[in-house]
Amino acid sequence: MLNDNEIKEIETLCLENRNNILDMVYEAQSGHIGGSLSACEILTVLFHKCMKNCPKGKTSNEYPKRDRFVLSKGHVSPVYYSILAQLGFIDKSELKTFRKLGTRLQGHPSLWCPGVEVATGSLGQGLSMACGIAMSLKIDKNPAHVYVLLGDGEMQEGNVWEALMQAPHRNLNNLTAIIDRNRLQIDGNTENIKQLDNLSEKIKAFNWNVIEIDGHDIKQIYDAIETAKQADKPTAIIANTIKGKGVSFMENNAGWHGKAPTEEDYKKAKMELV
Repeated sequence: MLNDNEIKEIETLCLENRNNILDMVYEAQSGHIGGSLSACEILTVLFHKCMKNCPKGKTSNEYPKRDRFVLSKGHVSPVYYSILAQLGFIDKSELKTFRKLGTRLQGHPSLWCPGVEVATGSLGQGLSMACGIAMSLKIDKNPAHVYVLLGDGEMQEGNVWEALMQAPHRNLNNLTAIIDRNRLQIDGNTENIKQLDNLSEKIKAFNWNVIEIDGHDIKQIYDAIETAKQADKPTAIIANTIKGKGVSFMENNAGWHGKAPTEEDYKKAKMELV
């Protein structure tokens, strides 16, 4: 259970991440703000409070019992890089190179960036990758856990549902899928493009443990992830979020899926992120 001081710590880290996301996309004039902001609490809690990360100064090969993370919705790399900088995998000054020529911080995560386990970007593939990693850990009798963050728009991909069948069939209770359910994708509302509801019941029908939460509530996120670690089958956490969370004129606005802010937009947003 998180105490009040730990919750305040996460809130402070989330504010830093939101400012970093805005700075990175504005500086690059390219990138995905909306989904990065909606996933902010989810990933900040996961990395700072729940995952066994590789100790600073160690390579992944030197710490095989580390937990693994797959960013299936790879376009929200700004929030991922910001957290990797907080954890010391990269220097915070490197965030300024986001999406620039020669950078390690590509628009979608690549293995050039320290701390990144899997190169992602083609939507719908991350859960299958996570299943493969979880299966290999089981074979090796490695106690590490695998986490994957999916966008709800990519839940419309057939590959995701094949992976949803595979995980319980292989008894992958070492796998937790977190779905950023902000209900918006590049073309608009998910339910208008290809209906997902009732998403919880659909995933339960594939024999997954399902937990539905407020994806901006730090305590709920922590409790759900910790509960998933103890489950006897794979767990899906449906995190109900707001796209563009934290910047009023970006919230619940599909137009901010992958648009860079103007100077005026940037100044207005920065005034809110204090």
